[in-house]
Amino acid sequence: MTNALADLLATRDALLADGATGTNLFAMGLEAGDAPELWNTDAPEKITALYAGAVDAGSDLFLTNSFGGNASRLKLHDAQSRVRELNRVAAELGREVADRAGRKVVVAGSVGPTGEIMEPVGTLSHALAVEMFHEQADALKEGGADVLWVETISAPEEFRAAAEAFALAGMDWVGTMSFDTAGRTMMGVTSADLAQLVEDLSNAPLAFGANCGTGASDLLRTVLGFAAQGSERPLVAKGNAGIPKYVDGHIHYDGTPELMADYAVMARDCGARIIGGCCGTTPDHLRHMRAALDTRARGERPTLDRITDALGAFSSASDGTGDDAAAAPQRARRGRRRA
Repeated sequence: MTNALADLLATRDALLADGATGTNLFAMGLEAGDAPELWNTDAPEKITALYAGAVDAGSDLFLTNSFGGNASRLKLHDAQSRVRELNRVAAELGREVADRAGRKVVVAGSVGPTGEIMEPVGTLSHALAVEMFHEQADALKEGGADVLWVETISAPEEFRAAAEAFALAGMDWVGTMSFDTAGRTMMGVTSADLAQLVEDLSNAPLAFGANCGTGASDLLRTVLGFAAQGSERPLVAKGNAGIPKYVDGHIHYDGTPELMADYAVMARDCGARIIGGCCGTTPDHLRHMRAALDTRARGERPTLDRITDALGAFSSASDGTGDDAAAAPQRARRGRRRA
């Protein structure tokens, strides 16, 4: 299989990824608690519109609607027997959109957390986690995904299981964690920890980084943490469009398209090569991000003060890596969707 993502990275200074899945599908009528993956077969025209919205806005790559497409997550909707079907169709729909784009667009097969807690803290074994990720990866490969993309991971054990599964599937991959607990993941991983973990893997990703988390400021501080480790691998920044707020009973993100344009340029200057949005990011945000990346010259690596001046305050005083950083609580979550 040709490595479409590596080819683009070799010719472009920075790539624009896509935005949110949940935010845009909720706008199309998805109800809270429903499995978006079921729309791959029940409402394929809406998934096609989701993908096309990113491509039309200028994204160089987009993630498939398969974040919760593993057997453990689909079991919550009595759809655990449909892993292959739902993931394959998610990639097939993406392949159709990418192939008619008139330019090279990468289809990245999204793989989210299993939603289970791995041994020794929980009961999910490494072998079973690998099996679940492998099943999903094979289906995304069958559907035509160019690369696999594991995201919103908090535990290093789950990251390792995904890497092993993707090797079995014979697919290149990208991996991101969510740093949302005072600069750490929910399981205590810091930016420095992830940079080291990536180098220790026998099947290392093409690129790695952060997605979701809290606000755009925090995510860029994490990207600076990656860059400080000296990794030569491309870095990923997929930050939320501002901070979530409840308005009239619904969650809205306060990041404007103009703010996300500033974020995109600053992410590039922090060292990110693949830049996109997560929760709250719409095609309008992406259009502004595309224009900013195309028209604004690369600048110096921003200071923390410059980041907060442009994007807002950090949610915590520490990025989780200093001597004063308190140990993060060792608890886990089921794994949030890219809202």
